[in-house]
Amino acid sequence: MEAANPLENYQPLDEPVLVKEKRPSRFRRFSRNFIIIFMLLLAGLIYWKYFFTYSEGNRTGLLQKFSYKGTIFKTYEGELILSSIRSQANVALASEKFFFSVMDEETAKKLENLQGHFITVHYKMKNGILPWRGDSKYLVDSVKIEVQP
Repeated sequence: MEAANPLENYQPLDEPVLVKEKRPSRFRRFSRNFIIIFMLLLAGLIYWKYFFTYSEGNRTGLLQKFSYKGTIFKTYEGELILSSIRSQANVALASEKFFFSVMDEETAKKLENLQGHFITVHYKMKNGILPWRGDSKYLVDSVKIEVQP
């Protein structure tokens, strides 16, 4: 018997050896895609809930109360009396209250001086509230004084 030549299976080092690149497993691809889709949906939900303007409009009434309140987050909060039905003597018979928050410092200063006056406020209604934005879904961004009816 002849001794086996140890150099029979020898390959020189300068020859490139092709290494097949491993593809991520199906589970890893699914997990990655699921996480990306979940994060996009979560971002969309947060935008819709807290930053999307659901409604926008004006309300006219008597500014009954306006205050700066809060324990951790101080916010401007207001209360407007909306009179829907008036008598012949120009007295409100039926009314409802419109609660709102103000984020803008300039608008807040205007409202502080208008308590007891008839005003029209422009508001944007959001789907949810954030503690640093106020207690109400209605965010007032402008105000103008009205002639008393």
